[in-house]
Amino acid sequence: MNNVCVFCGSNSGLGSAYTQAASRLGALLAEKKVGLVYGGANIGVMGCLADSALANGGSVTGVIPESIAKLNVSHTNLTDLRVVATMHERKALMAELSDGFISLPGGLGTLEEMFEVLTWAQLSIHDKPCGLLNINGYFDKLLDFMDNMVAQQFVVKAHRDMLICESSEARLLEAMNSYKPPVVKKW
Repeated sequence: MNNVCVFCGSNSGLGSAYTQAASRLGALLAEKKVGLVYGGANIGVMGCLADSALANGGSVTGVIPESIAKLNVSHTNLTDLRVVATMHERKALMAELSDGFISLPGGLGTLEEMFEVLTWAQLSIHDKPCGLLNINGYFDKLLDFMDNMVAQQFVVKAHRDMLICESSEARLLEAMNSYKPPVVKKW
């Protein structure tokens, strides 16, 4: 993978585990020469991720909508900062620039972005890996819910299994690098 899009929170979360994981991931991406594409903010988990990648010599592209850029939360020291008109444009550009997607703990926006790219994979709009970095079991109940979606026959297991989940940054990147999309039709 040349570039990975990381969805994550503009808040830091409870305790330091989430920001520490973001910093480790940013450093690992830089070490592996994998460019970071993310939401462009200088705050929360997002800011820690970008700062770490930059501090370790990584390439960081931020994509931020005008409405959020006006709030003075744009990271001004990025390799490339792109300001777009809407959230829809943001997500489309982030997907276009990326070879895979990682979700760190975050809020509603993080979940929405993650499920959108996972849905695109399910519909064969792309064949890029989608992963969760499951820090402190943050995504455990979401994964249980997804397993229930399979049990209730709203999602086929092959589509559920497209979402790679690891608690280690290195293991997640390894799994994403060896990802093979399933050959299964939605309908």
